Amino acid sequence: MEQRFTFQKNERLCSRTTIQELFTKGKSIVKYPFRVSYLPLESEDPVHAKILISVSKKRFKRAYKRNRLKRLTREAYRLNKHGLLETLDASKKQYAIAFIYLPTELLSYDAVEKGMKKALNKLKKELSEDA
Repeated sequence: MEQRFTFQKNERLCSRTTIQELFTKGKSIVKYPFRVSYLPLESEDPVHAKILISVSKKRFKRAYKRNRLKRLTREAYRLNKHGLLETLDASKKQYAIAFIYLPTELLSYDAVEKGMKKALNKLKKELSEDA
């Protein structure tokens, strides 16, 4: 089967209650430039990972900067998510995952993508240990 690099609406984490739970009960890891919080879900959704991307308004006052960082993060996730999804597919589990951008300066796409790869690898390792 051909790999498709997509990021669809049903892969986004939108439920307020799930988001609240994610930040209160979920576990988190830090891999610069992201803090990654994750929480197992009990749902019959075909999607294995629901994603939330957050950039602090306190650190970036201007919306165009926050939006740019969210776009870069989303793109880095979209292109590098396949390893994580394969791990989740094998374990037959679903997770809510939040990527929180930590630095106070705008990073280039290359730096964001490198950080995303490191964060996804660390998350994969954590999830396989939890299983």
